[in-house]
Amino acid sequence: MSHDTDKLIRQLSLVAFLMAERRPLTARDVKQNVEGYQEMSDEAFARRFYSDRAELLALGVPLDSQRDEFTGEELYRLSSERYFLPPLELTDEELAALQTCLYLLEGQFAYAEPLRLALQNLALGRPGLDGAPTETARAVELHDPGYSPELPGRLAKLEGAISKSRTLKFDYWSIMRDEQRERTLNPYALLFDRGQWYVVGLDLDDDGIKTFRVSRIRGEIRLATRRERDFRLTEGFDAEDYRQGPPWQVGDAKGEAQIEVAGDTAWWVDRLFGRHGRIEDGVFITGYSHLGQLSSWILRQDGRAVPLAPPELRRQVRADLDLVQKRHAERPPRIAAEAAEATADQEERPASPVPPERFGLLQALLAYLLDRCGDETHAVIPAADISERFNIPPESLEEHLQLLYLVNFGGGCYAVYTELHGDRVHVDKELFGDTFRSPPRLTPLEARAIRLALEFVGPMIAADAHTPLERVRQKLEETFGEFDLGHAAEPRSARAEEKLVATLSEGIRQHRVVEIEYQKEGEDTLSTRLVEPHVIERQLPYWYVHTWDRTRDGQRSFRLDRMRSARMQRETFKPREGFRPDHLRSAGVVARIWYSKKIARWKAEEGARLLSDGAALADKAVGSEEWLVGEILADRGEAVLLEPDGLRKRVADRAKALARELRVSRVAAKA
Repeated sequence: MSHDTDKLIRQLSLVAFLMAERRPLTARDVKQNVEGYQEMSDEAFARRFYSDRAELLALGVPLDSQRDEFTGEELYRLSSERYFLPPLELTDEELAALQTCLYLLEGQFAYAEPLRLALQNLALGRPGLDGAPTETARAVELHDPGYSPELPGRLAKLEGAISKSRTLKFDYWSIMRDEQRERTLNPYALLFDRGQWYVVGLDLDDDGIKTFRVSRIRGEIRLATRRERDFRLTEGFDAEDYRQGPPWQVGDAKGEAQIEVAGDTAWWVDRLFGRHGRIEDGVFITGYSHLGQLSSWILRQDGRAVPLAPPELRRQVRADLDLVQKRHAERPPRIAAEAAEATADQEERPASPVPPERFGLLQALLAYLLDRCGDETHAVIPAADISERFNIPPESLEEHLQLLYLVNFGGGCYAVYTELHGDRVHVDKELFGDTFRSPPRLTPLEARAIRLALEFVGPMIAADAHTPLERVRQKLEETFGEFDLGHAAEPRSARAEEKLVATLSEGIRQHRVVEIEYQKEGEDTLSTRLVEPHVIERQLPYWYVHTWDRTRDGQRSFRLDRMRSARMQRETFKPREGFRPDHLRSAGVVARIWYSKKIARWKAEEGARLLSDGAALADKAVGSEEWLVGEILADRGEAVLLEPDGLRKRVADRAKALARELRVSRVAAKA
């Protein structure tokens, strides 16, 4: 067997021995009774036993130790009450909603396999949870624009290094400096923020904790040493402290700004940015680190946000508007040839998603086999059931079953004996088998997979379970305890979207008309629409609903963060034949946009094509002209709309009008 396999069996057998004895044990007891340690020298045993204990603790195994007050020896104990999952109070409906979550995420979620294993443990012994996806699953689409073929492999390597405290080396492209250099990092945590993955850790080259965007890592991620463990986590570290606020607050604080927001815009600003400022008498007061980024946000509102103070913010907005008008009133820029694409040998090969820890997988598999035995000593299980439930390739199933047979309680007592005969697995429960019959606690990786799933599609889970997400999360926290699934404050926008998703989902299920209050880009006031909801879409980081808009008599899509309310009506509707959300996504105009060298690198990350002179070019299908005008304004003159020509003139006229309104507001303020 390989070194890793030997270690795995040794660790599982250590857990079995400690649980079977149910009393504090010395290291000497372990060495004499647990297979894998017996043949080691005292020095090798001390090293391996220390390493195994550290890894088990990192996997969430609550291995306690205390010093004997009489002998001075260290005593070790593993409580079965703390090792197994406590009774879980999730209803079948709530658990089915979590499984719907896996159905929605699979294929675009790097943590699908740890999530699958977590749900297997949660569902152990509960009937009726293997059926077809719910109606909600059929009415929802998930799209992650930031997902790429190489992302899962990178996350898997980073997760492995984080769990084992291993130092990494990788080449990283700094987008600000447009340079690539090798970094040496002690990785502490992974964060998913606004549709992108980040790794947070101690940068050993610059001796400070930094955040690196995973998509900007180039080439292979490598281990820096051959040691089993390289570092300890900095005391008091909390990954949430490194979650970024809005773009204008990234960096050292420079001051506080005051921005007047239109009456029907204040609710939206408060929902999205209430944690990063406050609304007072229709004025949004927020701290800032970067005037340019704050100006960008103001311009994106297309007149619904007016800068009041400080004076330099007003000057910045005015200068940005002047540049937008100038570049759209003069001749379009010359378009250079497209830059050469990266060659194939520079591209990273796709890799598998984040795998569950083998230790956790064998724990769950053992519990499942014993549960299938029930009160009997023998069971026969279709091999396909096991392969599908745990996503184990059929050719690897026998290897996993043989590993379980080696798990022992000391003294030659084993947990289970399994044999694969054709397409059937024969299971014989051994003397101490029932010890492992309950589902084990989730590993930190499995708990993190559930937390991320809640972050990705939590409102959908709540809608499907007919239970507030806060309550589902609370139940999970009570079960998982120390993993603290919800230690980050939930933004108000998520709570608001949860209610909207619940109403719209119910409208889809019951074929009921829904009345919504919606604020469209470029409009100062809310509009009330009667819609027939057909499909909900999660296109990270936003939620959308695709509808037939009765008020406008046509297909329309609505972004939920711009929806103030949704109220289900008594009237029903028949689903329209041929309704296809992809028609909505491709509707509207195709815009051609040129980006200056100043912002081209950032736009290339969003899909624009780099040009040989350092600028970039993009062709975008745009469903809303108002949205496009706001986006062009937000780029502060560094983006030039080339086509369609009529819309190009509209951008110039709008920039001129906003500059005039800014002058008028200044005169009024002085008066």
